[in-house]
Amino acid sequence: MPDRMPVAKTYKLYVGGAFPRSESGRSYPVSDAKGNFLANAAHASRKDVRDAVVAARKAFPGWSGTTAYNRGQVLYRVAEVLEGRHEQFAAEVAAAEGVSARKAQSLVDAAVDRWVWYAGWTDKIATVLGAANPVAGPYFSFTVPEPSGVAAVLAPQRSSLLGLVSVLAPVLAAGCTAVVVSSTDRPLPAITLSEVLATSDVPAGVVNVLTGRAAELGPWLASHGDVDALDPAGADARERPELARQAADTVKRVLRVPEDEPDWTRPPDIGRLRHYLEAKTVWHPMGA
Repeated sequence: MPDRMPVAKTYKLYVGGAFPRSESGRSYPVSDAKGNFLANAAHASRKDVRDAVVAARKAFPGWSGTTAYNRGQVLYRVAEVLEGRHEQFAAEVAAAEGVSARKAQSLVDAAVDRWVWYAGWTDKIATVLGAANPVAGPYFSFTVPEPSGVAAVLAPQRSSLLGLVSVLAPVLAAGCTAVVVSSTDRPLPAITLSEVLATSDVPAGVVNVLTGRAAELGPWLASHGDVDALDPAGADARERPELARQAADTVKRVLRVPEDEPDWTRPPDIGRLRHYLEAKTVWHPMGA
């Protein structure tokens, strides 16, 4: 008997809590580190970018208005589901990045731990980054951090899972919503992560995952008037100045990133959390 022909998968986008096909109808082949075909991925278009931003903006009031404690619980649930699909993530990371099975497992462990780390920050942000301000006069002044809005994230190109978690988790922990463009050549861990998000407690539209090319989609996100912050981590270093120029037209926050992709295994800090927060200072009169 002839060998059975495998069914080639064509993965979709993740927008607004659903898995639509790309409006363009395009897809592209995804291969492993040795060049072997793995699957097809949707090739997102400008229209898909607009749809994702609309979904993220719609979800922002509910997500940012959730209590810090509840937001942390939701993010911790994502870590639980990530842990439950550890074997699948390890296989996809090994295939995408060409690392050993043991190395892939350690990278997945680090990604889960990092997600938990950021989940634990949600109810500590106000204490650490807020302040009661001494003033000369009969007033009480205090500063509280608030989420900035919709963040566009160009995910790292080489670190398909740990790098992705490192740039996405702080966006959500800060109370922002996200439009993520996955690694072009290594999108499968991002696609599986979108399935995790869809089956956990994260509300629809809080995270939107587009597969495609950062060079094509990045400029549309940088110039979009309803995007409030941009992380160009996955953009080519030569393209980042132009993305920053386009973002300046709509007064976006643009995260400064190293020219070369950093070592994502290094311990995180709260720098990325700060990037997605704005300080609101309130003055309140005291006395009669």
